[in-house]
Amino acid sequence: MGLRNYAETGTLINGELSKELLMAIFHYRSPLHDGAVIIRDERIAAASVFLPLTKNPEISRELGTRHRAAIGITEGTDAISIVVSEETGLITWVEGGIVKRHMDTAQLRKRLLDAMDIPL
Repeated sequence: MGLRNYAETGTLINGELSKELLMAIFHYRSPLHDGAVIIRDERIAAASVFLPLTKNPEISRELGTRHRAAIGITEGTDAISIVVSEETGLITWVEGGIVKRHMDTAQLRKRLLDAMDIPL
């Protein structure tokens, strides 16, 4: 299943991917702050997107709704999810329903480049 149906649950953006745009979207006063961002082909396709929650009963109870949505979207699509905690800044990578928590920015960068087949 593609991400188009999920993108349509939010606000379509079709904007060039940039640090500034992501920071504006995720600013706590932004109306687009709540929900996910879908990035496709180096563009922000949509923001404030609602994702399906995982139905896996074995997921740790310490993971909340944001993480469960990150897992859920990767179970039925080829999407990769990245969750950054607002409180702690901890980074979580989710791919194919598999969760890798407590990543640092160097690990995240490497995984993103690998996923996009971009050499270091």
